[in-house]
Amino acid sequence: MTQATIRPLSGRTRANWIRLRTMILLRWVAIVGQLIAISVAQIIYGIQLELGLCYMAIGASVIANLVASFVFPENKRLSELENLSMITFDLLQIAFLLYLTGGLNNPFALLLLGPVTISATALSLRSTLVLCSTAIVLVSLLAVYHLPLMTQSGDVLHIPGLFIFGQWTALVIAIVFTSAYSRRVTTEVHSMGDALAATQMALSREQKLTDLGGVVAAAAHELGTPLATIKLTSAELLNDLEDRPDLAEDAALIRDQADRCRDILRDMGRAGKDDLLLRRAPLEAVIEETAEPHMERGKTVILSQTGGAARRRDQPVIIRSPEVIHGLRNLIQNAVDFAQSTVWIESDWSEDRISVRITDDGAGFPLHILGRIGDPFMRERRQAQTGVARPEYEGMGLGLFIAKTLLERSGAQLRFANGSEDAEGPVSIGAVVEVIWARSALAPDAQDRQQATGHNQHIVV
Repeated sequence: MTQATIRPLSGRTRANWIRLRTMILLRWVAIVGQLIAISVAQIIYGIQLELGLCYMAIGASVIANLVASFVFPENKRLSELENLSMITFDLLQIAFLLYLTGGLNNPFALLLLGPVTISATALSLRSTLVLCSTAIVLVSLLAVYHLPLMTQSGDVLHIPGLFIFGQWTALVIAIVFTSAYSRRVTTEVHSMGDALAATQMALSREQKLTDLGGVVAAAAHELGTPLATIKLTSAELLNDLEDRPDLAEDAALIRDQADRCRDILRDMGRAGKDDLLLRRAPLEAVIEETAEPHMERGKTVILSQTGGAARRRDQPVIIRSPEVIHGLRNLIQNAVDFAQSTVWIESDWSEDRISVRITDDGAGFPLHILGRIGDPFMRERRQAQTGVARPEYEGMGLGLFIAKTLLERSGAQLRFANGSEDAEGPVSIGAVVEVIWARSALAPDAQDRQQATGHNQHIVV
């Protein structure tokens, strides 16, 4: 699985997750509230209403709920069109009740925002635009056409025309703003959820590959002795059967196949890292492992340490965690994709910190996304706007998000920047990514090193 194959789920897909039972329950709550409001208005305040038409509107909702409850199963998931139909019905039902009870003179006109908000959070953009347009048209009609609110004495309850206009303006603005606000926040939450799920999948994949390599390494280690025994025995048989060419040929075949099995297990075991000693490795070895898949992609990848080769003797031995390997590999992949010819990977350490600096000689991070690096599913822009082409995969920000999330899980802090003419380093242009850990987060102490020796443990798969 690569980052390019992961896409955020669309609003149309998410709309199919809503249960019919949830919409029915919300409608029952609305029905009870409408009945209470009509009863209180007539009994306590003596307002004359068209009760027949009001109860007919409420009865339509009751019938729709009963039909939906008996015809469809409780666990039914509504489609995009079914959701839009139900919410539109509720919007029209509320608008009809407002028409019967004073239009925008009725303070309950605010309830028109309910269906619009649900649409903005649950449905696709197209459905939300349709519902918002319908709501604005209904509000405009209710400002002009409605039945008056009258008391028992015949007095008409209404507010001045200026306030009606203000009510209309406020509702239209609220419909637009509430929809945009709700949709923006919901989209942000959904994108983050999708990206975290993708991060978990990437980490799980890296962990499985590590475990698989451990199984291979353990198999190579455990089968080494019996294969050596088979080779020794076959060699002795070959010497004893010099006068039996037919049997000597079989003994030679056994010896050759034992050698072949040894070579196969040796090659497969190169990736095995479940040996207790190999769970930790020098910083330089881990960085070489993360960069290895991108060494032969047509760009020069240069590895170095601050202070030169003399420092290799005291370099830290760090834990080979899947988070660190996958995160650094994603950053190196990004640098190789954008570099013109060369990528520099520079490591440094001190008594209390470890850092890895990845620099390329490309065009650097686009300024308009520099402050948003690490956000998942960033909006794609035309190449003419960004001036940067991504040669290997479509840029959605997910790869950097996964790298940032995994590395931060390991205790790292990340810094993204562009090179400058005054910058110290191998180049003065290009993107610069620096990953910094507290040394205690990666490098085991002396007690951990002692515990790393001993017998290998059984691998649970």
